[in-house]
Amino acid sequence: MTASLHDRDILRSLAEQYRDICAKPSQQEKRRLWRLKNSLKPVKPLIYIRACAWQEMPESRLQCEDAFFHPYESFFRQMLFQDTFEDDFIFEPWVTVGALYKCYGWGLEVKRHMPEEARGSWKIDYAIKTLDDALKMQVPRHEIDETATAQNLERVKDVLGDIIPVAVDRGPAYRMWTADLSTDLGHLRGIENIMVDMLDNPDWLKGVLAFMRDGVLKAHDEAERAGDWSLLDHQNQAMPYAMELEDPSADAPGVPRKRLWAFAASQELTCVSPEMHNEFMLQYQIPILKHFGLAAYGCCEDLTRKIDILRQIPNLRRIGVAPLANVARCAEQIKRDYVLSYRPSPADMVSYGFSEERIISIVKRDLESCSDCHVDVTLKDVETVEGDPTRIKRWVRLVRKVIDEIWRE
Repeated sequence: MTASLHDRDILRSLAEQYRDICAKPSQQEKRRLWRLKNSLKPVKPLIYIRACAWQEMPESRLQCEDAFFHPYESFFRQMLFQDTFEDDFIFEPWVTVGALYKCYGWGLEVKRHMPEEARGSWKIDYAIKTLDDALKMQVPRHEIDETATAQNLERVKDVLGDIIPVAVDRGPAYRMWTADLSTDLGHLRGIENIMVDMLDNPDWLKGVLAFMRDGVLKAHDEAERAGDWSLLDHQNQAMPYAMELEDPSADAPGVPRKRLWAFAASQELTCVSPEMHNEFMLQYQIPILKHFGLAAYGCCEDLTRKIDILRQIPNLRRIGVAPLANVARCAEQIKRDYVLSYRPSPADMVSYGFSEERIISIVKRDLESCSDCHVDVTLKDVETVEGDPTRIKRWVRLVRKVIDEIWRE
């Protein structure tokens, strides 16, 4: 199916604008700085905007008639908006088409009870209600629907291929949130049930985790043997550049995991002790992470008391310091051994009013406490800016001023 002239004109115009952003000389300087930062070299904190309340922005309104092209239109529009922030985000000069898979998930249906209001909260009907339900879980496999993937690729290339490279991401379906074990287990069993299982059914829980660990490793091994990992598949919740690894690329398929970044977290276990986190999660994540070149750990969970157990990850390079974490205590433990990814609360930063005094006070306090660390500043999970499209850019400017005051070079 070919795109309409209406959709082609929209997509091609957006792609040309995006291509021009990618070609800016500043992109190469940002790549250089992120390589240094992620290789633990002395560089001022870099700023990364990971979310911007996109759904509130007028620029987010889609105009393509064919819903197939909506993800690509949205990507271009969001990247054009991201460019206005003047943070240290890197724009890569290609468009990615995701492979379609014949195997995804664990063979159990996870039902969600959705609300009537848009973007309201939802409740999961957990699939593993009894211990025996876990026996129904399927073993993952890496199998791509080649026909459907090729069809999607051709549709995108037909519209954009002469303007910007179009690459297929063939990496396995079990990556990041579908490979950290914790996220899928939370969806299958429920967080409260998992914490009860740690006490009442510890051997059963470890058996489920071992099954999931082995399943992810199997899918990863199959993808590597098939040559389907590529330099598109770096994942570290930041800009995935490092001196030890090759840069992201749309032209490098068939790479081993040792040439890639990996990411894991366990937000579901944020309330358990370091000892239980280690026993019931980390020991099952490490065998997955160790196959990669470098690893990043932590998303929104408070890791203040868990830095020591994370040191067991042999290739660990980045640690997320979430809004609820004690930044000073994390900095004392992380020192200069890893990148400290400082993540202030979006609520305090941009989501309820915009107080320069509040922003500067919080950011200065926290950055001063980790001034001897390798730091980046990541603003993520921004659900609202109260409809004000200027807040993110203004926030970046304020944070840069604070950084320049503390890191005088």
